Amino acid sequence: MASVIRLYVNHPLGAGQSVPLSREQSHYLFGVMRKGVGEVLELFNGHDGEWLGRVVQAGKRNGILLCERQSKPMQLPPDLWLIFAPIKKARTDFIVEKATEMGAAQILPVQSDFTNSERIRQDRLQNHAVEAAEQCGGTYVPVVHELQKLSKLLDGWDVQRQIMFCDETRLGSGEALPSLAGPWAVLIGPEGGFSPAERRRLNEMPEAHGVSLGPRILRADTAAVAALTLWQSALGDWQ
Repeated sequence: MASVIRLYVNHPLGAGQSVPLSREQSHYLFGVMRKGVGEVLELFNGHDGEWLGRVVQAGKRNGILLCERQSKPMQLPPDLWLIFAPIKKARTDFIVEKATEMGAAQILPVQSDFTNSERIRQDRLQNHAVEAAEQCGGTYVPVVHELQKLSKLLDGWDVQRQIMFCDETRLGSGEALPSLAGPWAVLIGPEGGFSPAERRRLNEMPEAHGVSLGPRILRADTAAVAALTLWQSALGDWQ
């Protein structure tokens, strides 16, 4: 039995609601996947849960779906941010995809003192988050923010949000992650690590908790997955 296609739509969902498709979505469904009138898809918009929608109009450049019933309630992720320094294109894409799959609520690329990449394509990364949510069965798509300086982000930091600060210099000697409820952020450094000034500033923040990701220095994309796994298993919705 073929799996049902899941599709993210930027449109309200509800019983009897018609959903217009974009030109790109119509091309994918009716040109690439050869779907037609009567086919059933799983739809979500990040707000209304997942709905079964039936194709009632199929064209090469447009189409319309009709919502029939809700198939999954809305499931919000924990209030968890992933903050990371962009690296090479494919590996940055990987971080965004895996962060979406692993339940990050917001994804914040930052430029630190040793960050190699000075720009990102925010729209392209947001599309990767959408595709990851479509594939993993999630009903929520995290916002991928524009690139900003780490120092500026920390200047306006909400002291109610704890930071799991992954410090490669600790090498197995990091502090235990406190069991504190509420909003959190996981912070991953760039390929060159944090600068001494950045590390000093983070260590001086009461809400920042330096942790080790083991006795070996991990690549940035590996570190992001490892850190999100640790946080989710200890404080997130995996329990």
